[in-house]
Amino acid sequence: MTIVNGYESRRITLEEIMQAHLHLKEVVNRTPLQHSRVLSERYECEVYLKREDLQIVRSFKIRGAYHMIRSLSPEQVAQGVICASAGNHAQGVAYSCQTLGIPGKIYMPSTTPRQKVKQVNFFGGDQVEVVLVGDTFDDAYAQAIAESKRTGMTFIHPFDDPKIVAGNGTIGQEIMAAAESSPDYIFLTVGGGGLAAGVASYVKAVSPNTRIIGIEPKGAPSLRRSLDEGKVVALDEIDKFVDGAAVKRIGDLTFEICRELLDDVLLVPEGKVCTTLLDLYNENAIVAEPAGALPIAALDLYRDQIKGKSVVCIVSGGNNDVDRMQEIKERSLIYEGLKHYFMVNFPQRAGALREFLDDVLGPNDDITRFEYTKQHNKDNGPALVGIELKQRADYAPLMERMYAKGLTFYELNKDPLLFNLLI
Repeated sequence: MTIVNGYESRRITLEEIMQAHLHLKEVVNRTPLQHSRVLSERYECEVYLKREDLQIVRSFKIRGAYHMIRSLSPEQVAQGVICASAGNHAQGVAYSCQTLGIPGKIYMPSTTPRQKVKQVNFFGGDQVEVVLVGDTFDDAYAQAIAESKRTGMTFIHPFDDPKIVAGNGTIGQEIMAAAESSPDYIFLTVGGGGLAAGVASYVKAVSPNTRIIGIEPKGAPSLRRSLDEGKVVALDEIDKFVDGAAVKRIGDLTFEICRELLDDVLLVPEGKVCTTLLDLYNENAIVAEPAGALPIAALDLYRDQIKGKSVVCIVSGGNNDVDRMQEIKERSLIYEGLKHYFMVNFPQRAGALREFLDDVLGPNDDITRFEYTKQHNKDNGPALVGIELKQRADYAPLMERMYAKGLTFYELNKDPLLFNLLI
C-alpha cells in the first residue's frame, strides 16, 4: 500500500461512509434528487439533479467538515480547529464550530466573493475568526498549515482526508437510495477531489457499472494534468473564475481514489459554465455557483453516450455572488460568439464614425462599448469598440464589411493578454 497524507492509499469503505451518515443525520438536509424535464428533453435521456445547493450551507461541504470535526477527540476539541477554503468548506467548518461549540480559525483567499465571506461570519458567529490572505486557495492553505503547527489547532482539510471523503460519500448513498434504479452516469465537479472520491467510493461499491464522470474547469485542470503525468502535479497558474473548483493541486489521497474509480475526466471552458449558469436560472429557477454548474455544462460533451440513459448531475453548491452576474453574462456572450471587442483605428476625418455605424454594423448588431484610447486627442488614436450580435452567424458578415470598408482594426477576443488588460 502507498502511504499518502499519513494514510494508506485505499478506497473509503461503506462502513466509513455509513458512520458519516450517522453523524450527519444530526445536521444535514437530505437534499432532493430532482428530475429535470428541460435537460431530459434536450439530451434525450433522463437527467436528475442532486440539489446540494439546497443544503443547509448551500453546498455539500458541510458533510465532510461536520463529520471530521464530530470525530475529533476531546483533547482536539479543546484546542479548536483551523481550515483553509475558497468559501464553501469555510461555511461548513463555521457551521460545525457554531453547532458543536468549538472555536475555529478560517483562512480564505482575499479573492473570495464577498457573499461567501459574509456567510462564513454568519454561520460561525462568535465561534470563528476569518482571516483573508493571498490570491488563491493554495496561499490560504499555506498560511493555515503554518498557524495549525504554531497553535496545535487541528487542521480540517477541505478534501484530502478520509473523514472528509467519507462525509462526501453520503451524497452517493443518498443518490442510490433515491434513484428508482442504478444511474448509468453520474457527473460531478472535481476541485480538490473530495466530492468525486467520496461519491465514487460509495457508488462503485454498490453499482460498479455506473460510470462516474469528473468535470474540471478548463482553466484549472489539476486532476486531468495529474492523470496525464501519472502522479500528482501542481499547476503553475489557474483561472480562478470557477472558485469552488479552482485548485492548483489535487489531494494525494483523493488523486489515488479518483485515478482508480473515475471513468473519465472532462474539461469545460469557463464561458460554457457561464452559459449553463444562466440557463439553469432562466429555465429551471436554480441559482447555482460556477462549480455547481460544471456537471451540467459537461453534458454536451457526452451527448451521444448519454442518449437514452439515466444521468445524475450533482449541483454541488449555490453560493453565487450577485455582483458577479454581469461578468457571468459577459463571459457567456463571448463564449457563444455573440460579443466581440475590437481596437479600431478610424480615419481622421469627419463622419468616419457615422459611416462605421451605417456601413459596417448589421441591422441586428449593437455597440455595447465605445471608448477612445486617447481622451485628449480623439482625432489621432484607435477606439475600443464592443459589438454584440444577435446570433453567432452574424460574425462572418460583420468581418466582411469591416474588411470591405478598409478599416484598420485588431480583434481583442483572439488575444487573451490584451483582452484581459483592456476588457
